[in-house]
Amino acid sequence: MRLVCSQNQLASNLSLVSRAVASRPTHPVLANILFNADAKLQTLGMTAFDLNLGIQVTFGADVTVGGSTTLPARLLNDIVSRLPDEDITLSIDDDIATISCGSGRYEVHGLPVQEFPELPKIDADGETTYLPVESLLLGLDGSLFAASTDETKRILTGVHVTASADRLEFAATDGHRLAVVQTNFLPADDLPVPVDEKARLEVTIPARALRELERMLNVQTEGAIAVRFDRSQMIFQSANQILTSRLLDGSYPNYRALIPSQFERQVTLERKVLVSALERIAVLADQKNNIVKISFNTTGQEISLSVEAPDVATGRESLPAQISGGDLEIAFNVKYLLDGLKAIDSNDIQLKLNNPTSPAIVTPIGSAQMTYLIMPVQIRS
Repeated sequence: MRLVCSQNQLASNLSLVSRAVASRPTHPVLANILFNADAKLQTLGMTAFDLNLGIQVTFGADVTVGGSTTLPARLLNDIVSRLPDEDITLSIDDDIATISCGSGRYEVHGLPVQEFPELPKIDADGETTYLPVESLLLGLDGSLFAASTDETKRILTGVHVTASADRLEFAATDGHRLAVVQTNFLPADDLPVPVDEKARLEVTIPARALRELERMLNVQTEGAIAVRFDRSQMIFQSANQILTSRLLDGSYPNYRALIPSQFERQVTLERKVLVSALERIAVLADQKNNIVKISFNTTGQEISLSVEAPDVATGRESLPAQISGGDLEIAFNVKYLLDGLKAIDSNDIQLKLNNPTSPAIVTPIGSAQMTYLIMPVQIRS
């Protein structure tokens, strides 16, 4: 195998696929990246797979001799990222790679291709559809942050995605908060085929895989991406990238039943003003327990944010708001509250709630259909 490509292109693609390299590989080859050079197509493909998440990229290269090998991801990344921005010559002989660039020449030992596991394939009865990149990005941005990081609650470490002919819905929860985003779309003229009205997609995808998908889509930003899935696997494919992920087993909680249907109180205020005030007062909340108390003053049409950290400091912020319903004092984890507010893309938001112990809902005004549920923290007198 022998090829020439730019240092910048090789380094950026190495960085991308390396995100699917196993951090604690159960087999030495899982710490490697699979290289496939195609002399006919003049392309270089790179694949990483940790048995759960797989990433494959393909880009143009001047290939004089095709072939395949696997090379250690971390070492190769460290070498290539430090080489000058010039053409790199990569040649492979008996799984030993010679990398030449400028005045540098390095030899890296690889492992046989036969040891590298194949990326999962979709069963013959699997479904294929096409989803708009813009809708996917909107849903991921508004839900991923709420997924759990607790591996003992495995099903909650994913995002539950439902798709029909004209709507995508994303839901994520860690037990303390819930984010639900609905994005409406119509099959566009540039879709290879329209979304199949009968093929309803309902899966729970690991948040880790979706974060990589988000990075992948941020490069494309428009158009559609091909999606193939069966009961255990999901494959996302763009023009030159493929991402594969195992799906999470188990039933996702009935999150729709958690959202109250009626509210006694409703508050409308400017999102950026609230975020700025919360960020200021969060400095004090971090000194104690990350709890901020919010008081609603119906007569004065304002809300007050307060934090008391005994023997350290106290703080208070007052903001104008449109309040309907009676006065109320309620407390939240300030980090959870900020996470939801920052994921909303609108000038104004509504905060809907009933009492100090029931869930509160934050929704944007005049923006995407997003519902952010956050559980309050009990205030002790």
